[in-house]
Amino acid sequence: MALALLADRWARRRGGQAWGLTVHHGLRPESAEEAQAVASWLGARGMPHDTLVWTGDKPQTGIQAAARDARYRLLAGWCRARGVLHLLTAHHREDQAETHLIRHRAKSGVDGLAGMSAVRELDGCRLVRPSLTFPRARLAALLAAERQPFLHDPSNENPAYERSRLRFGLDAVGVDDAIAASREHGRSRGERERRLDQVLAPFIALHPAGFGVLDPAALAQLEADAAERVLARLIATIGVSPYRARRERISRLREQLTIAPERARTLGGCRLVPWRERLLVIRELARVEPPLRLAPGKDNLWDGRFLASLPAAAQRQLTLGYLGQFSGTISQREGLSDPDNLPRLVHSTLPAFWDEMGLAAIPALGYRRAPELPLAALRFRPANPLTTAGFTVV
Repeated sequence: MALALLADRWARRRGGQAWGLTVHHGLRPESAEEAQAVASWLGARGMPHDTLVWTGDKPQTGIQAAARDARYRLLAGWCRARGVLHLLTAHHREDQAETHLIRHRAKSGVDGLAGMSAVRELDGCRLVRPSLTFPRARLAALLAAERQPFLHDPSNENPAYERSRLRFGLDAVGVDDAIAASREHGRSRGERERRLDQVLAPFIALHPAGFGVLDPAALAQLEADAAERVLARLIATIGVSPYRARRERISRLREQLTIAPERARTLGGCRLVPWRERLLVIRELARVEPPLRLAPGKDNLWDGRFLASLPAAAQRQLTLGYLGQFSGTISQREGLSDPDNLPRLVHSTLPAFWDEMGLAAIPALGYRRAPELPLAALRFRPANPLTTAGFTVV
């Protein structure tokens, strides 16, 4: 509520508008009524509000992590659909301290110990945490001065959750120490990310058809830590796993590429295949999503990598998948031009469209069954971009 009031004032003074968003997780019977209360409070102040509902089955374990993933998916989807560029969340100083301590207990690496970044890129919008340096008491004081009621989430006080247990035992000194440590790690992480971005540009080429090309000789010249970060970034981008490959697996991959660069490898939903003194990093077909029947008039995100937009007026239904998933005959392809002279090794992982008559198009190979055939616009937009906004310390 404090963030909503502050954001509303900030936007109005600049001729803009802020929206309040509440995610109704459906985990407590009173949550729908609470969402309505928030909408009423904001409406009384002239601020628009939407409630986003998490539907479907809920997991029996790991509910907090699942709820967090669903929350950000819903929030980012709302922003993306409306062209909203910035999503603000109200994480505060104590949240940052708790995050650092949780990761410290879990023996996280230095990146994890940096805590939360003040800026983070999501799918289609940028997440900003403007109140990350403010203590909880200061935000509560604002609401008291505004005579603005707010709600308490009982799950925040449930000792079954590690964050709640930490919250009860954390004093001001503990918060200060944790914040100081997280900032130190954050500054170090930010500097490493800047150096890594400088390395990525000359060593890696990304093709809009969804594969990467890496120079293994240049990779071998890097220090082990930098080389492993390059590999981890590229594999996360092509393989689109929500979790980065474990550090020891990345380290082992780097060593294997050095010892036997002529051998193909798999990791994180990717295949790493030698090609003309380069290394092709392509999608592992065994790990991809099934082909998707496209919905006309909507943005269709498929396999966490491609965004396809089929015109609303399209009369013919299209399916999007990889060429290697197409079960029809593709030996005869009139009009095949292959404008980029792509390696044959990547052909099976190229995105393709087909309909009830068979293969309709392979955009990357310049193939289209008929010139008048309406096709979907296709963009390579991986869930894990190769470069991001960078870790931001406040």
